Parts: sequence; structure tokens; C-alpha cells
Amino acid sequence: MKKFFLSLAGLFMFIGLFAQSNYDNKEAFSPQFYPYPGNEFRSASGEPGPKYWQNRADYKINSTLDTAKHSVSGDVEIFYTNNSPDNLKFLWLQLDQNIYKKDSRASATTTESGGRWANAKFTEGYNIKSISVEYNGKTFAPKYTITDTRMQVWLPDAVKAAGGKVKISVKFEFVVPEYGTDRMGRLKTKNGIVYEVAQWFPRMAVYDDIQGWNTLPYLGAGEFYLEYGDIDFTITAPSNLIIVGSGELTNPQDCYTAEQMSRWAAAKNSDKTVMIRSDKEVTDPNSRPKQPNCTWKFKITNTRDVAWAASKAFVQDAAKINLPSGKKSLAISVYPVESIVKNGWQRSTEMVKGSIEHYSNKWFEFPYPAATNVAGIVGGMEYPGIVFCSSGSSGTGLWGVTDHEFGHTWFPMIVGSNERKYAWMDEGFNTFINGLSTEAFNKGEFKEASFFGDPNSSFMVKYTFGEKMDGLYNIPEVIQQDNLGVAAYMKPAQMLDALRIVVLGKDRFDAAFREYISRWAFKHPTPWDFFHTMENVSGEDLSWFWRAWVLNTWKLDQTVKSVDYVDAKPDKGAEITIENLEKMVMPVTVLVKETNGKEHKIDLPVEVWQRGAEWTFSVPTTSEIKEVILDPEKKLPEWNRDNNTWKKKAF
Repeated sequence: MKKFFLSLAGLFMFIGLFAQSNYDNKEAFSPQFYPYPGNEFRSASGEPGPKYWQNRADYKINSTLDTAKHSVSGDVEIFYTNNSPDNLKFLWLQLDQNIYKKDSRASATTTESGGRWANAKFTEGYNIKSISVEYNGKTFAPKYTITDTRMQVWLPDAVKAAGGKVKISVKFEFVVPEYGTDRMGRLKTKNGIVYEVAQWFPRMAVYDDIQGWNTLPYLGAGEFYLEYGDIDFTITAPSNLIIVGSGELTNPQDCYTAEQMSRWAAAKNSDKTVMIRSDKEVTDPNSRPKQPNCTWKFKITNTRDVAWAASKAFVQDAAKINLPSGKKSLAISVYPVESIVKNGWQRSTEMVKGSIEHYSNKWFEFPYPAATNVAGIVGGMEYPGIVFCSSGSSGTGLWGVTDHEFGHTWFPMIVGSNERKYAWMDEGFNTFINGLSTEAFNKGEFKEASFFGDPNSSFMVKYTFGEKMDGLYNIPEVIQQDNLGVAAYMKPAQMLDALRIVVLGKDRFDAAFREYISRWAFKHPTPWDFFHTMENVSGEDLSWFWRAWVLNTWKLDQTVKSVDYVDAKPDKGAEITIENLEKMVMPVTVLVKETNGKEHKIDLPVEVWQRGAEWTFSVPTTSEIKEVILDPEKKLPEWNRDNNTWKKKAF
């Protein structure tokens, strides 16, 4: 028996040394990649086609916050334009507040472990008081059906294609949940409640050229897919509250004291943070207007959504944002006094300004008149021109969440991808640009702000590319809760880093990525539009790359198989054979060290793997090779880094 076990151990050692490759070059480099050709709506180059269309939704909302009931009531007028080539007999609206009902689909599908999107307490969702439709000069009460977080409205006459317009009016009311699936809620502070209000009015579902009506229910993890338009909204509330919202406050003179108006004007011209209401003034009645109520009026154009926050506990400050066109925007922060700690929320406006200015210069100009950061119960959530971040954050954590949520301005507020289906196209792209902004902010003050550490470390690679990890190409609710941070955030960011640093180079990548943002700003791209754009602008066929990183869960394992000398003489040159053991392929960087101290760095393109799992190349050595290292700078997610190095045997 002892002899058998020794033999078995030797067999396992032999198998380990000569592992069989799982690589299939014909699969990795299959010529068939794109599922459909370019057409008049979406060009094969990745651009919107000459007949690209999308529908439009403009809104006018008047609402009231009742602090006694913690409720919001309002009426919304939706001006919907059907630019599609189809006549629409019915319309679909999103009723996201219904996620908070006890019998919602989201509540039914919440796992026993709960999680970020679980409902701790329930509300009754929307109380829809009335619906009316105005079309072709006639006003009528339509037939409608509410199914969970969606409402179908039937029309007696179809809204005509290519420009037909219809007006839908809805009166609604709901209670603001205490903790609304980390999207909205109420935070109790010593000086009052902080209300963060989002997904608060009935909104149009998207009708597009890919699927028609997009009616996936709102379950929590999958976020939003919305039409663009202009939104005017008002909130009436007790005057002791300060309210901030998406876009521009058009009547600050009605909502602030004379002293605060003077400070507001100063902030618009200051690169340094200007205090609008200090922590010492929060409990001073003279820091608010004397009338019982204020109506705050906001306006934002070419947007997909709006959100707002309100509290009598707010400290408020602001500073100027400088945009590359010469335009100005305003960085605003509101927070309770409890959030003033070392490197706390008193630095928020500085962070907002730095983040917005970086992204505007690097990728695409910030499109809104203000960028507001709100400290509250929500850990981190983004809306156009306003974000909600944890009131307990400070230092690295505050920079990380602030920068991440404002990074979402570019994905998906500007580039309006379908978050309900493709979380990697907004969370992942955003996580990628966050890495660059964090390096830039205040000379890298918070470089340790990465949520995941080194993604190419052995520990992270085993986790990211392990058998239990979900792939990118899944809707968020299909991905296991514990895997979402990797599959939606880290891995797609890691993918773009690899594409930028290893495959294309910074200049070609940045040019293609900027072009993608520019082409699809305020439009609805698919993953294939992104793939087409990156390939056409960079000049590379990247189907092998997308196939491995996005469409499959392949891993990378490259090894040094053998080192031989020409005529068995090291001074006549060497032949090195490398092997690809797993399904993913990537370019190869090889560092060859000779015993005489000479070094060779060889960069091999990904095409070396087109004909099979092995590749042999020559090195003009003049002495014996001491060491061969693949990926010496550890830029790639190597599954088994132990086999990346070959060393001369010591005798």
C-alpha cells in the first residue's frame, strides 16, 4: 500500500507539472460574434443610425411634504412624445413606490438573509387618486391596470407614430419609508428628520427599438431605465426645512433669508467652500424665513429623473464648479451637525467639486446647473444632479462614496443604458472611472479608497474568476447577492483597466471611450453598441475580449512550458514555449533574465494564441537564462501565478 501511495503522489505531481489545456482557439477567436447586423437605427460602427429614435417624457410636478404623516402628495403631468415608428394603443408607467408594499414581488423574492434591498418595514405604496389622459383635444379617464410596480394605461385612440403627443395626469400620495431599499428614506437626527425622496412620481417606462416596452418589475437590485425630457417640480413644506433637489433652484429668494442669499451669490463665484447655513445656525429660527410654508421650485433639462431631500437639521455649504466650456455649476452639500467630524461632511463640497471637474475634463462635460450631496440614511445612491450618501461617512469612505455616486452622472445619467438588465454597463463603467478620479483628487489623498483592493491579487482572482462567481451578462436579480459587488462593479472595472493598459493603450482606449460617451449621451445604448464603438474607434477586433470577459466566465492561466537553447548553446539564442491553459486569452508580456545580467522584455500580441494553446518564440540570449516571468508587472488576472515563472535548475 505504501508503494501505491507513493506512485499516486508521483502521478499527481506529473499531472500538475503537465496540466492539460482547456483552451479552444476556434472558440476564443470564432468569427461569429455580433447577434445582428447594423441597421438604420443602430449602425455597425457603434453610432446611433440615421433613423435612430427614442421617445420623450417631460414632467411637471407639484407636491407637498407632510412632516406629521411623513407623506408626499402630488400631481404630475406627463407630456409624452411617441417618436417611434409604431402607433401605441397603450402606455406603461413605472410605480416604484409599490416595491415597499408587503405583498410586492420584491418582498416575495427577498432572500432570508435580507440584504441591501430588503424592506425592514412596509408602506402601502402608491395611493393613486386619479388618472386622466388628454389626447387630440379630448380629456378622458382611461382604463388602467396596476401590476406590482407597473401600470398599463389603455387609450381609446392610439398615439400616432413619428411625433404623436399625449398628456397623462396622475394624482398620487405615498408614505416615505423609513429605509427604502437603500434608495430613499428617513434619518432621525438630534435636530430633525432628514428626508431623502426618490422614485417618487409615476414615470414612463421606456419604449425602444430593441424590446418595445421595457417592463421588467422593480425588485431592488436592478435599477432604472428611463426616458429623457425636461422636468419642472415643486415641493411645498414647512419653512423651517431646507430642501435641495435635482437641477436648478429657480426661486432661492423665496426660500432663503437675505443673509443666506448673499452667501449663495458668493458661493457661485468661489472655488473655496462658502457656508450657507452653519452648524451654529441650525437651531436658530432666524436662519429660516418667517412664513409658515415655502414652495421650492426646481427645473432640470434633458434628464431621466429627479430626486430631492428635506430637513430642518441641514447644515448647508456650496462652491463653484469650473467646467471646460467656461460654464459654471454649483457644488452643494447638506448634512446634519453629527456628520461634522475629522475629514467629515464639511469637506463634502470640496470632494464634489473635485470629482465633477475631473470627469468633465476627462470624459464629457457635466450637464447640470448644480451637483448636490445629501447626508442621510441611504448608504449611497445616485440621481441626476443629486446623490444620497451615508451621514456616517468620513475621510476615505466619504470620498469613495461621493465620487462613486457622482461618477454615475456619466453612467447612466448621461449614457442612458438599461440598468435593469446590464448593471455592469453603469456600475462597472463608473467603478472604472472612479479609479482614475481617485488618483487625481488632491494628489491621490484617498488612493486607498478602492472598495476591492488589488483585483489581480491571487486572493481576488480566485474569488472573481471562481466557479461560484456569476458572470457579467446577467440581470442583477439573477446574480447572487454576495456576488453583485464583483460581477457588477469590480470585474467590469478590472476588464476596462485591462483593455486600457494591456490591450489598447491609454491613448487609444481613452479616445474610444470618450467617443462612446459622446455618441450615446442622453440616448440608450446596448452592450453591442458599446462593443462596436470601442472596436471601430480603436481599430481592433475585440470579439475575443468581450467573449471572455462579458459573455462567459472564462479565466486566464498562462504558463512557461519549456526553455531550450539553439544547438544546446545558450550564446546562440533560446527558444521559449509558452502555453495557454484556460479559455481566456490575453496579450503576453515576457521578461527573460540571463545569468550575465542581461534582460529582455518581449510583448506578444493576443494573436499568438489564434492557432492553438502553445506558442514558441526566439530570444537572442548570450548566456544561460536564469529566469522567465510572464506578466512581470502583474497587470493580468492570472489564475495560477505560480506557473508564470520558470527558473534555471540549481545543481
